[in-house]
Amino acid sequence: NTWAFRTAAETAWRVLESGGSELDAVERGCGQCEIDQCDGSVGYGGSPDESGETTLDAMIMDGNTMEVGAVADLRRVKNAIGVARKVIEYTKHTLLVGESASLFAVRMGFPYEDLTTQKSLSLYSEWLNQSCQPNYWKNVVPDSSKSCGPYKRREVTYKEEQTSSQRSVHNHDTIGMVVIGVSGTVASGTSTNGAIHKLPGRVGDSPIAGAGSYADSTAGGAAATGDGDIMMRFLPSYQAVEYMRMGTDPTIACQKVISRIQKYAPKFFGAIICANTTGSYGAACNKIPGFTQFHFMVSSPLLSQPTEQVVDCI
Repeated sequence: NTWAFRTAAETAWRVLESGGSELDAVERGCGQCEIDQCDGSVGYGGSPDESGETTLDAMIMDGNTMEVGAVADLRRVKNAIGVARKVIEYTKHTLLVGESASLFAVRMGFPYEDLTTQKSLSLYSEWLNQSCQPNYWKNVVPDSSKSCGPYKRREVTYKEEQTSSQRSVHNHDTIGMVVIGVSGTVASGTSTNGAIHKLPGRVGDSPIAGAGSYADSTAGGAAATGDGDIMMRFLPSYQAVEYMRMGTDPTIACQKVISRIQKYAPKFFGAIICANTTGSYGAACNKIPGFTQFHFMVSSPLLSQPTEQVVDCI
């Protein structure tokens, strides 16, 4: 799994050891991060949007059937990956969003709960006091670098802006997880509360199959983390799995995906983990100031316990 989220790795591994399925392991592992509020960027109480609300995105994928369950802009329900799993089990759909996703969650037995905490409120207050910096607006008046708006569009000048990330290594976002079963069965999943100070309704890469994660039991699985607005345009998780299908080593597959995005957005913040059906794994990240290494967790029969691994960014 992405980042040094140890309790998530431990929980998922325990599920497998006790006979749970690969999907169970992904759901429980990512769900542990939702409970722990991993780095304030997964689960409730983090990353308030422009209106101060915390919303959640999650997905889970079965590499045997290629079924995906996902929720985006989920409001007032804490267990986003759990709701995503129910999308697979109880609907013929793939992705549910917004208020309607919340209503579905309640029908599935999930309680309505406030996702706002004192911490998320203070993050929101500080942002307002800093003239709403940083934000995700462009080509608007008044100047979005100095004002909270409300904004109106201005005529776009077709001078291409350098795409750079608003996020930093201190603003981890997604937990992404890939689970390979003893028979080579693959499952994957993600959970996040998204980009801090996003426009309400913004959905990033995390709940999008092939972007946030991808699983195929004939090839492997991958999961991404970082600036989802940029990364989702390249379907990095799908691309990495396809490289592994062609026999590419997981580390090289991850690096090729990062290099592809670098050509268009050299300053993007992001990383990806990859694992093939034999249990080989790797990771890669884009090197930017303040982010030169990527930490991730690995559990396997060859390791006595879930172990933190580090890779140098390229």
